[in-house]
Amino acid sequence: MEKTKFAYEYEINASKKMLYPYLTTPSGLAQWFADDVNIDEDNIYNFIWEGEDHNAKMVSHRTNSFARFVYLNADKTEGDDPDWVEFKIDVNEMTQTTYIKIHEYSEFEDKEEQAEVWEGLLYALKETVGG
Repeated sequence: MEKTKFAYEYEINASKKMLYPYLTTPSGLAQWFADDVNIDEDNIYNFIWEGEDHNAKMVSHRTNSFARFVYLNADKTEGDDPDWVEFKIDVNEMTQTTYIKIHEYSEFEDKEEQAEVWEGLLYALKETVGG
């Protein structure tokens, strides 16, 4: 199956400093992104959706700016062409409006359905942060 890169942008009324922990910590991510999130001693994140484990590694990040997670194989290794998701916090300097930009690379075929999934997730994040 062919992979596709998706890009989404959502306005959110919260500061970069406030949002960053919701994008990088297990407790923050569990409040909006997954049913539960754990991290092991090797810094491997375990995202749990509907009782299924999905392991990922944070491969890059910049405090209060962005984080990228690469999904791992069952043996906790990266494949040749792994799925990934990146969260980036951007502020428009003129309007001081904060945006979350999401880039995702995966095998998901239905762009409309995937957009609906992200809209639901971001709605949950906005409810959590009050933004």
